[in-house]
Amino acid sequence: MAIETAVQTYKNLVNGEWVESASGATFDSTNPAQADEVVGRFQASTEDDVIQAIEAAERAFETWKTTAPSKRAEILYKAADLLEAGLEQYAQELTREEGKTLASSRMEVKRSAQTLRYYASEGMNIAGETLPSDDPTTFVYTRKEPLGVVTVITPWNFPISIPVRKIAPALVTGNTVVFKPASDTPLIALRLVEALHNAGLPAGVINFVTGSASKTAKPLVTHPAVKAVTFTGSTGAGESINRSVRLSTRVQLELGGKNPLLVMEDADVEQAAELAIKGGFELTGQACTGTSRVLVMDSVHDAFVEALIAKTEKLTVGSGLQKGVEVGPLANASQLKNVLEYVEIGKAEGAELVYGGEHLNDGEYANGYFVRPAIFTKVQPDMRIAQEEIFGPVISVIRVTSFEQAMQIANDVEFGLSASICTSDAKRIQSFIGGIQSGVVKVNRPTTGNAPNVPFGGVKMSSTATYRESGRGALEFYTQIKSVYHGV
Repeated sequence: MAIETAVQTYKNLVNGEWVESASGATFDSTNPAQADEVVGRFQASTEDDVIQAIEAAERAFETWKTTAPSKRAEILYKAADLLEAGLEQYAQELTREEGKTLASSRMEVKRSAQTLRYYASEGMNIAGETLPSDDPTTFVYTRKEPLGVVTVITPWNFPISIPVRKIAPALVTGNTVVFKPASDTPLIALRLVEALHNAGLPAGVINFVTGSASKTAKPLVTHPAVKAVTFTGSTGAGESINRSVRLSTRVQLELGGKNPLLVMEDADVEQAAELAIKGGFELTGQACTGTSRVLVMDSVHDAFVEALIAKTEKLTVGSGLQKGVEVGPLANASQLKNVLEYVEIGKAEGAELVYGGEHLNDGEYANGYFVRPAIFTKVQPDMRIAQEEIFGPVISVIRVTSFEQAMQIANDVEFGLSASICTSDAKRIQSFIGGIQSGVVKVNRPTTGNAPNVPFGGVKMSSTATYRESGRGALEFYTQIKSVYHGV
């Protein structure tokens, strides 16, 4: 039975007011390390709530689009300060709600403040261009203008940093926002909205609704006032959004991954094992850029596996709030079930489970969604565990005999988000960079991690591959070009 003591109920933000859902219903956000602990109670919103939020955003757009760029930037800078001022509280709440370690939560909140400041600065540099004209009496130039209402739909694995890298560029370019976070992590999302609201955003510029996708998604995607949808989540959900939007609605989708780490014969085996663990296990494997396949040259395969197992054995699994814990719980019961099912699938397919994979459910683990990180060897490229996104702490090691074979296997999946190689061979590095089918490429670095000022996104089924997130390029998604012929 869920613990009811001092459970706070949080509201939606619509048109600058904190309001309850028209449904009168709520849902609980719980702690994945202690599932009977309720972190907060949130509004179970309906389509009517979403429509009200969209209409509020549409009205606010008329004023916000003409707000001075310096004023927009000022609000983002202040929101960043507010996030940092509440760092310890927000990191604790993020860990209680999502499960990641406290160190990772602190880093995520800090990164979110950094992203706000980055886009506050970049927002002062949005400009069109002047163009030559055959007619000397005509001045030809372009303007970059905001789109209008943008809906932001985000996942639970990076529940503040993914929203902020969508919301900040949307706001600084003059758009208004309706934000629906994942139902597993609404509290840290609300803290971001609070920071922006308290920093002085006018009513309706940002609106916040919580609830299940099944009861809120339709107007978020199909309402005529929605001019852009930015979504991060599963490939299946992304495909559904892409099929549903209106012809004139922009879509930005960042989806799944099945990210390879190639370990060549000249690799530092200890370093390669560290990179595999960082990419595959650090966030309990719950990252779209997580390392899920390691393609290892035959000559170093056994040494690599030995190092990988030895290092994984030293990882401490537990509540992210506890000191020394390196692997937290999975985010929810569904995630736990999914990972455990894939462990059984791997064994049934003939892969060898050489470490971990068991459900931890005794003692301190009794009420949480814990699994020991799993390592499979003797994995064949066509096995499901080598083809499908597991989104958990499961690494499949695939033995290869040449760089060419490794590249062929690395590319032979439907995804193309992130990929890395461990080698010191300059020619091979360039061949990897040029030949890998991936939007993010790393060399002697983990497949995870991206900087706020660097474009992020995938190819193939990992993305719509239209507009990138992060960096200056992200601003392009939220602006449209108007061409002007000005007779003089």
